[in-house]
This record gives sequence, C-alpha cells and structure tokens, in this order.
Amino acid sequence: MADKTAVGVKVAGKVVVITGGARGIGLATATALHRLGAKVAIGDIDEAKAKESGADLGLDVYGKLDVTDRDSFSEFLDRVERQLGPIDVLINNAGIMPVGRIVDEPDVVTRRILDINVYGVITGSKLAAQRMVPRRRGHVINVASLAGEVYAAGLATYCASKHAVVAFTDSARLEHRSTGVMFSMVSPSFVNTELIAGTAGIKGFKNAEPADIADAIVGLIAHPKPRVRVTRAAGAMVVAQRFIPRRVSEGLNRLLGGDQVFTDDVDVEKRRQYEARARGEQ
Repeated sequence: MADKTAVGVKVAGKVVVITGGARGIGLATATALHRLGAKVAIGDIDEAKAKESGADLGLDVYGKLDVTDRDSFSEFLDRVERQLGPIDVLINNAGIMPVGRIVDEPDVVTRRILDINVYGVITGSKLAAQRMVPRRRGHVINVASLAGEVYAAGLATYCASKHAVVAFTDSARLEHRSTGVMFSMVSPSFVNTELIAGTAGIKGFKNAEPADIADAIVGLIAHPKPRVRVTRAAGAMVVAQRFIPRRVSEGLNRLLGGDQVFTDDVDVEKRRQYEARARGEQ
C-alpha cells in the first residue's frame, strides 16, 4: 500500500495524453491513471468509442485522434493544453496488428501498419517534444512490443514496425538526455485484447492482461527508466535468446508452436471483426 501511495503522489495532477485510448491497453491505462488523480485525455480514431469511454470514465478531454494525420494530432494536443494545461506525459499506444503471410498482405495494409505503428509514434513524439523541451520537462512513453526484439511468422510487417519503435525510442532518449524530456518504452508480450483475437498464444506462457500493461506504464511515469517488459517470463525468454544460437532458438520456437500461431492456427471467424477494423475495412 505504501508503494501504491507513493506512486499516486507522483502521478496525481499530471496531464497525460493516451492515443488509442478508447479500448484495450489504452483504456486500462487511462482508467488506472484517472483513479490515481492524473488529468487524462484519450484520443482514438474511433470517435464514437472514444466519446463512450471518455464519458464513462468522467474525463474532461476525449475525442477523435488520427495519429497518421499530423494536423489531427497537433490539434488534439493543443486542445488538451487549452483545457488541462501543459502536457506532462504522452503515451503513444495506438497500434494495429493484422496477421498473415506477407505474400497475402495487400500493400494498403502494409502501408497502414507502418503509418499507424511507426509514423504515428514518431509524429506524436516530435509534437510532444516540441512542447516539452522549452519547459525542460516531460515524458514520452511509447508502447512497443516484445515483437520489436524478436521476429515471428505471420507478423513480418508488425514486427518490423515494432523494431522501428524500439530503435526510435532509444535514439530519441539519447538525443534528449540533457533536455529534461524523457523517453521510455513498454514492451508487452501477448495481451488479452482484440489484437490477439483468434490466436492461441505461445505454449507454456501466460498472456498478460491490459491492467498489467497499465500498471507497468504507471510505474514508468512514477519511476522513469528506458524500458520495461511485460510479462517478466516472456521478457526473460526474449533476452535469453540473444545468448542462444539462432538454430536452437528457432527450433525451440517451432516446438512451442510459434511458426503457426499467426498463420495456420488462426481462428479466422473469431478474428474477423478485429481484422476488418485494423485493415480499415469498417
């Protein structure tokens, strides 16, 4: 309880913006921060869902935010600062994860993954830093993925996008080391949200819950550091692979079913609704 109280003291009153905040990890994070007394604003491409979630939480600022549109992003941040005050924390959470073999991936979907997962993160980080650097304080937290440190069949473009987020965040952190503006990333494993609908996960590893990622993000705000991996077990496995010969690690991945999780073993019907939204088909 003492630790939670200390975290609450560090978080209370901070102005926090969350992209992709209408559902999943974003909503769980907004809920946790709001309960701790932060001034939270959520933006989401799904305007109706953003309004529903924002109203349910009792937030003062919520609405449509297209992270692929610089003007939309900038205008949303301007609105937050007019209504809540200078932004202390930006959480770049918006992201999509269509699955399937690369030969079957339409070019428009490839572009959409990169636009949201990479360009959206870079745009948000730049816009936030431009506001934060003159004040010599601020924190950008980018939601990466353990997929940004490994690779997986059926997730080629998604893995590429998250590798980009990892490299970008670490580079931005170095650039801003002496400015008072911090950059961090959280790297989740499988999380029980719509992103993994219709997939079974990796054998022997428990999926994380959105609240687990939210707790990690709250912890980063209270006690900043470059990176946190969730879950610990999955994170430890990813780190351990660096010290294992490639042939061995890829063989182990096959034994755990990793080659089929996002290809042959996908339940297409259970995943249909998410894929349609992620691909921009609805």
